[in-house]
Amino acid sequence: MPTKRILLIIGGGIAAYKSIELVRLLRKAGMTVRCVLTRAGEQFVTPLTLAALSENKVYTSLFDLKDEVEMGHIQLSREADLVVVAPATADLLAKMATGQADDLATTLLLATDKPVLAAPAMNVRMWLHAATQRNIATLRGDGVTVMAPDEGEMACGEYGPGRLPEPEAIKQAIDEALAHAPASVPLTGQPDFAPSRHRPLYGRRILVTAGPTHEPIDPVRYIANRSSGKQGFAIAAAAAEAGAEVLLVAGPVPLPTPPGVTRVDVETAREMADEVAAGLPSDAAIMVAAVADWRAADTHAQKIKKDGSGQVPPLALAENPDILAGLAKSAQRPALLIGFAAETNDVIDHARAKLAKKGCDWIVANDVSADPMGGETNRVHIVSQDGVDSWDRLPKQAVARKLMEKIADELDARLPPARD
Repeated sequence: MPTKRILLIIGGGIAAYKSIELVRLLRKAGMTVRCVLTRAGEQFVTPLTLAALSENKVYTSLFDLKDEVEMGHIQLSREADLVVVAPATADLLAKMATGQADDLATTLLLATDKPVLAAPAMNVRMWLHAATQRNIATLRGDGVTVMAPDEGEMACGEYGPGRLPEPEAIKQAIDEALAHAPASVPLTGQPDFAPSRHRPLYGRRILVTAGPTHEPIDPVRYIANRSSGKQGFAIAAAAAEAGAEVLLVAGPVPLPTPPGVTRVDVETAREMADEVAAGLPSDAAIMVAAVADWRAADTHAQKIKKDGSGQVPPLALAENPDILAGLAKSAQRPALLIGFAAETNDVIDHARAKLAKKGCDWIVANDVSADPMGGETNRVHIVSQDGVDSWDRLPKQAVARKLMEKIADELDARLPPARD
């Protein structure tokens, strides 16, 4: 197998230090790495460090005569199998989205005919800003793979999404991009937005539910579960990256809307059922939400108070609608209907039973006994009539992208080719 060649563009920002570990991981995997360091990036990592780790010259300037003689920027932009931007700052993403080319890095990005993967890193407010989200949607529409940033504490002291994904996660995304990379991007004619290995769900409509539901008992109390919504939001993001038109029906979670996704917020199971029905027809429905099985039969208008008797007030429960089973029986049933099952024991057996009971096509099951909901990774089993497909533990974003590949193949087998 030929050695894979990576062109790594390193933007400015404190997260640039992680590029050093990324170069080490790529070299350890046997890949050739050439680094391009922006002027801002040079404030955080040095060309000498990157040259030593990559065992290749580091490029910094568009107007270096010696560099242009040895390897012109056009050749540099096209000799790689994959162009990786990590960290991709808000400024770099904006320039990429608008086609600016005012330094070596942006010129290479505009001139390349190879796939591009961007790993964002920026302040949470910058990430959530409408301009950044528009730029990301534009880039994904152009076929650029933009990873979702990690969530956590920032160097500036704020907390939220915007942290550069860990080098191991970027390496995983690089492996996936290389596995599906075409020979080149067309250089002439209009952009081709038909289904491709970059956008295998182009023209498909995908419905996703995510998060918990909150079932009110009184104005200050409710019945719920521990679902964070992270896996469902990652799936919605991956579907949009793959070119689908995505409707995300989300329970109450404080997660940002993925770029390119239409989001509807709900609180209760009955509200979610109504929005799912309103979101039909769709080619596939992925029911990731952890919907509460029961709700209070009677909701109190005022906060329930202790009466001093020591007796616990009775709480009568009513069963919530079964959204997945109802969708399976709908006249507008999607061609591919997928349920999720978070289990604490006998994971595959319970998933098989749920598959038969609900009438769906697949159950994506995971064991939450040791790793509570809200974690950053997942180990899933895809249970269907054809058997069980068990995956290794992966970051939730990687699970989502791998699931989109499987869904795209299944829809291609079940439905005629997608049209505009």
